Amino acid sequence: MAQMVGKREEEVEDKSEEHPLPLMAINHLSRLCRSVKDSVDFYVKVLGFVLIERPPAFDFDGAWLFNYGVGIHLIQAKDEDGLPDSTDHLDPMDNHVSFQCEDMDAMEQKLKDMNIKYIKRTVEDKDNTSIDQLFFNDPDGFMIEICNCENLKLVPAGSLGRIKLPMDHHNPPLELDHKNDPNSTH
Repeated sequence: MAQMVGKREEEVEDKSEEHPLPLMAINHLSRLCRSVKDSVDFYVKVLGFVLIERPPAFDFDGAWLFNYGVGIHLIQAKDEDGLPDSTDHLDPMDNHVSFQCEDMDAMEQKLKDMNIKYIKRTVEDKDNTSIDQLFFNDPDGFMIEICNCENLKLVPAGSLGRIKLPMDHHNPPLELDHKNDPNSTH
């Protein structure tokens, strides 16, 4: 167990119950890019994200994508110091973002069809419940995991009753203005 500095774990848990945070969900993740265009192409074609309007107040090159209840903000890197050294390095024990998938075979086939290097593994627990995982990199070397992790139950470790799930509204709000959508049939 990680050592906590200054306070015992029980004291921290008590404080969090006194002052619950108004957090709802992950809003977006941000990625530096060697090429915003190449990264947009990847996230749209490989993962099905949709390009959305970005506020004009931002005076740097970037793009916003959204789908599956999460946004991806792509930012043109000023230099490559903040980017991974290699786009070939795949290690499930390294930093990554994970997306839930309901058809792992279809996702694996898409990676094969697009000639994207990936590793596949199956993890099984003591109850013979297993999850499948696919790991691959985006064009800048940031690792992505696709999994069917819903196969495993979340079991709170001493925090029963404090897990929040936003059920009553969507964040961010989604504007469905069919007048401006060239693909709309309305």
